[in-house]
Amino acid sequence: MESLPDAVVQYILSSLSNAKDVASCNCVSKKWKDSMPFIKSLYFPRSIFDHLSHGQTPDTIVMKIISSISRLEELVVYCRFTSTGLASWLLIVGHSLKKLELRMDDLVDQNAPIDSPSKLECIQAARNLESLRLWGVLMVRAPKWDVFQKLKNLEIVGAKMEDSVLTEALRSTPNLTHLVLLGCEGLRNVWIELLELKHSKLDFYGLGSCSLTLRAPKIEYLEVQGCSWIRVRETNYLKNLSIANNAGRVYMVEFGKLIVLESLSIRGVQWCWDAISKMLQLASEVQHLYMKIEFTGDFEALLPFPEINFVDFFKSHPKLKSFDIHGAMFAALSHKNSLKNVDSSFDIPCLEEVVITVRSPLNAEQKMSTLESLVKFGKKLKKMKMKILQMKSGHCSADDFFEEICKFKFMNHKLISIE
Repeated sequence: MESLPDAVVQYILSSLSNAKDVASCNCVSKKWKDSMPFIKSLYFPRSIFDHLSHGQTPDTIVMKIISSISRLEELVVYCRFTSTGLASWLLIVGHSLKKLELRMDDLVDQNAPIDSPSKLECIQAARNLESLRLWGVLMVRAPKWDVFQKLKNLEIVGAKMEDSVLTEALRSTPNLTHLVLLGCEGLRNVWIELLELKHSKLDFYGLGSCSLTLRAPKIEYLEVQGCSWIRVRETNYLKNLSIANNAGRVYMVEFGKLIVLESLSIRGVQWCWDAISKMLQLASEVQHLYMKIEFTGDFEALLPFPEINFVDFFKSHPKLKSFDIHGAMFAALSHKNSLKNVDSSFDIPCLEEVVITVRSPLNAEQKMSTLESLVKFGKKLKKMKMKILQMKSGHCSADDFFEEICKFKFMNHKLISIE
């Protein structure tokens, strides 16, 4: 390294980001130390200050390293810090920062004085941020932020907040294109209005009874977990949609026309049948469909799916290329009248891959007919994977059904696999 030109050494060392490596390089030589101000990204791991001595604190050490850098663009801090320390750092590098990621630890450390500026409010000093990621956030009051005009990406992971606080915080980020909220607790009625939003992943922790209203006319990708009521009326650009509720029941879904929807995933223990039916009707142009809903029913009683006509279903989803069906949906498609409307002109024109999860040997004959029909009418079918999941029975019907499936696989061995 000593034989290299100064410019090359500077270029190599400026790519360092781990704060421990940066501190070590400062001690090697004057040439190396003189290259440190040109670092663009700085990362402080969680355990970097676990063994401090001589009265040192993480705040002061971070401050010393940051103050030696002329134009820092990315700062990632996973180690412990105080709001006072954060405020002092951002006073120096806030004007140049584009990306900021902080492990806040607010949920486990709530001892800061009430009248001190919160860590959230300190972030205001980084006015030119383009990306902000926060871990472990306690939002008991709305942060006093001005507008972050350049902020495009906001991610909050592990948070406790109220509806009004989230709404107020998002008003300061009007130009977001990506919004991720994971493991957010305490929310009940969520209203989000972001006119530039394109990609969003929303995971609400709790009883699964949250309601969501989203106004984002440019939304292309949307993933929602933990909501019972979902309303998204402007969906002209929505291509990928995923809805899941593992803790509660999905009562109502209200979407605009899903004219460009390519992928739909709906999951949960129980959905009201009106919600399932509406999603299937709206997703008539879908190409990739994943369904893993155990039961239906409007109230506490867990009910099986009603019968679904095999022919009508595939006629109403002519562009379907991949179809992942769990036990309840497969059973609904497998009844004695399901193939009643088949004629010589019927086919499944685009279907290429099917994954079927079988959980019960009941109506084995009808289920075998459905499998055979998928192979017969799926002219472009390339792959069928069957998952036999916890199939239990008190008599020999389960063994007989599994034997029929194995025979079917043997006859179509290039097409079918069994797990």
